[in-house]
Amino acid sequence: MSIRVLVADDQEIVRTGLVMILDAQPDIEVVGEAADGRRAVELARRLRPDVCLFDIRMPGLDGIQATRLLAGPDVDDPLAVVVITTFDLDEYVYAALRAGARGFLLKDAGTVLLSQAVHAAADGDALIAPSVTARLLGAFADAAPASPSLPHPVEALTEREEQILVTVARGRTNSEIAGEFHISLSTVKTHIASLMAKLGARNRVEIAMWAYETRRVRN
Repeated sequence: MSIRVLVADDQEIVRTGLVMILDAQPDIEVVGEAADGRRAVELARRLRPDVCLFDIRMPGLDGIQATRLLAGPDVDDPLAVVVITTFDLDEYVYAALRAGARGFLLKDAGTVLLSQAVHAAADGDALIAPSVTARLLGAFADAAPASPSLPHPVEALTEREEQILVTVARGRTNSEIAGEFHISLSTVKTHIASLMAKLGARNRVEIAMWAYETRRVRN
C-alpha cells in the first residue's frame, strides 16, 4: 500500500516541487496540500495521512504550532510529522522537535533523503541525518546549560543501552548499529524500545534530544 502524505508549504513553487517528487515515488501518494498551518491541521485531522510534511514558517499557524496540535505530548493519537526548513540553523527547528516532529529536512535535501524521511516516519521511525539533525541538536544543547529538570530514566540504562543511545543520537540507522555492534536487527530494535520506555521517549528524535541534553553526546 502507498504511504499517504500531506504536504504544507506557503510557497507554491516549493509545495508543487515537493508534491511532484513524492508522487513520482512508486509507493508514496500525496493526498492533500495546504498553503498555511491552519489548513494543514484541518486536512490532517480529516484525512489522517501516514506522514505530514510541514514547512516551519507558514502563515496562520506555523509548522511548530501545527506539529504540536497533531503530534504533541497531549495528543492521544499523534500523526507522524516531518518538518522542512530553508536554514540549517533555523531557531525554530529545536522547538519543532520538542513539539513532536519525528525529524526534519532542509529544502535542498534531495529526492533520496526526502523519500527516506517519509518512509522512516511512516515506519514509526525518525530520520536523524548526522550532518543535519544531530548537529543541530548538539548546537542547541550546547547553547544552554544542562537542565536539572531533565527526567531521569525510570530504570538505569545498561552499558549496551548507553552505547546504543549514543549511536542513535549520532544518526545511525538500525542496520548501521547492528553492523557496528555485531548484533541482529531485532536485538537493536529491542534495545531502542527499552530506551524509549526508560526515557519516556516517543521516538528516536526524543532519544537523541535526551542524549544531547544530558551531555552523552557533544557536537
